[in-house]
Amino acid sequence: MAFSINTNKGALFALQQLNATNAKLESTQTQVNTGKKVASSKDNAAVFAIAQKLRSDISGLNAAKSSLDRALSTIDVAIAAGEAVSDLLVEMKEKAVSAKDVGLDSTSRASLNDDFTQLRDQISSIVDNAEFNGINAVKSGGEDIVAITNDTGANTITIAAQNLSLGSSVVNISSSDTISTSTSATTTVTKLESAITDVNSSLSKLGAGSKRLDLQKAFVGKLSDAIEVGIGNLVDADMAKTSAMLQSLQVKQQLGLQALGIANSAPQAITTLFQ
Repeated sequence: MAFSINTNKGALFALQQLNATNAKLESTQTQVNTGKKVASSKDNAAVFAIAQKLRSDISGLNAAKSSLDRALSTIDVAIAAGEAVSDLLVEMKEKAVSAKDVGLDSTSRASLNDDFTQLRDQISSIVDNAEFNGINAVKSGGEDIVAITNDTGANTITIAAQNLSLGSSVVNISSSDTISTSTSATTTVTKLESAITDVNSSLSKLGAGSKRLDLQKAFVGKLSDAIEVGIGNLVDADMAKTSAMLQSLQVKQQLGLQALGIANSAPQAITTLFQ
């Protein structure tokens, strides 16, 4: 065995092993601190890129969920207005049927007509104010309800607007319709029966649209959760395994320091040759 005071092979080897242990220890400590085995592109460039793409998908899905929430709120307002209009039409029919009675005195007929007129005009008030976030889906010229359904905004769901204004094809009662006479009441009853049927049909369409939006929202939520779990599988550290590894590396570091100390003291043995 050759002895040298210029080159200490054992110390160099021990130092290499200690540096490798320190590097692994630093990486493991980072995993413990962040909870991630891939916290940056330095850890694993390919996995980090995949995770970032998936994170962008989740961001897009969050926007889709917000869009669906707005659409659901808008359609809820539209349905509430439609149900109110339907209730008013039912009340108006009761007044109109009562006004068909030819035996009514003029005072009673006038009272019924006043009530009918107030109910009729209330329809316009309800329809005109059935707005959410600037969208009114039940007035004349109302806007369709549109919601984004995917992470890029390329796909949408559209719920057609329903015109529930007075004089529309759905609510065929105009602002000039009255029940001031038995004859006009008879005509109005026929119109009201048609309007009630048509409004209920419009409500059915809005209700089906609301159900579709609910289903899409639930799907988007589940999809977002699944992607979130997928990202975790890619980048999250196994904390139990990481904790065990940390303790192991700390022991190896201590042993490495001792080995380096022993290797560094080896050249001192040369001095015994000169005694």
